[in-house]
Amino acid sequence: MRVAIAGAGAVGRSIAGELLENGHEVLLIDKAPTAISVERVPMAEWLLADACEITSLDEAALQRCNVVIAATGDDKVNLVVSLLAKTEYGVPRVVARVNNPKNEWLFNESWGVDVAVSTPRLMSALVEEAVSVGDLVRLLRFSHGDANLVELTLPEESALAGTQVGDVQWPQDTSLVTIIRGTRVLTPTREDSLEAGDELLFVAAQAREEQLEDLLSVRKES
Repeated sequence: MRVAIAGAGAVGRSIAGELLENGHEVLLIDKAPTAISVERVPMAEWLLADACEITSLDEAALQRCNVVIAATGDDKVNLVVSLLAKTEYGVPRVVARVNNPKNEWLFNESWGVDVAVSTPRLMSALVEEAVSVGDLVRLLRFSHGDANLVELTLPEESALAGTQVGDVQWPQDTSLVTIIRGTRVLTPTREDSLEAGDELLFVAAQAREEQLEDLLSVRKES
C-alpha cells in the first residue's frame, strides 16, 4: 500500500515509521525545509513541497496513493489537502488530523475526509474509557454514514452479562466488532457470551448511540 503523509512533523514521522514497519510505501511531504529530516525516517520518500498546491501533488503522484493522511498542525491545510486528494486525484481513503475540536464539524465527506482523528477528543476519550464503566465513550468518527467507533465496558450489574451475542436485539445501524476480555481480543460470534467487565467496541450510527448505551446499561432484576 502506498501512503502519502502531508506534514513531516513529529506526528507525521511517527505515522510514517509505523507504516514502514508494516511494509507499506510512505511519502512524506512538507513545505518547511527544517522539517525535511531524512535521517529520522530514512526508508520513506521525502518531498519538499506545499501539499496545498496542485503542482506539488502532481509531483507526488498522488493518484498512485491508496491512502492520504493530512497530518499537519494546521486544520485549514489538512482540509485543503483532503479535498484535493479526494476530488482531484480520487484517493480511495483520506485520513485527516483535527487540531482544534471546534473545527471537527468541517472534517466530513464534503471536504473529502473519510476518517477524522481529533487528538484532543481521542485523549479525552481514553481518559473516560479508563475510568468509566457503563458509559459509552466515542473513540473515532467516520465521515461516511455518520458513524462512530464507540466503546463501553459492560457493568457487573448489566442484564446482558451472560447473554449470547446472537440473542441480543442490537439497535439498528450498530455492529459489535470486537470484545476485549482481559488480554484477549475476540472477534464476536453469535455463540459468544458477554461477560461483566468486557470492553465492547461498536461501529454505530450517531443517532443510535444513546439507545445502545441504554441497552447495555440496563440492570439485572433483583
